[in-house]
Amino acid sequence: MKSEPIALPADPADVEDFAVTVDALDRGQRARLIRRTRTGLGLSQTEFANRFRVPVGTLRDWEQARATAPDFAIAYVRVIGRHPDMVAEAVA
Repeated sequence: MKSEPIALPADPADVEDFAVTVDALDRGQRARLIRRTRTGLGLSQTEFANRFRVPVGTLRDWEQARATAPDFAIAYVRVIGRHPDMVAEAVA
């Protein structure tokens, strides 16, 4: 079995802590960017999904790091963060 590189080792003093792989850390950082962008716009998940034409289930999976948002989605979220009205108009 191939082991993934560890980005953050578990704290040996904390029995509930666990090591975090590079992939899991990346997924978490992507989730945080998406969630911060949405909450920064003051939108619920449903409102964000409807306004920017993202399936709400997919958005939830990305925000909760159950799935890794692909690179194109991260680029889309960054554009939304900078120009939300223009993007909403373009997808309407």
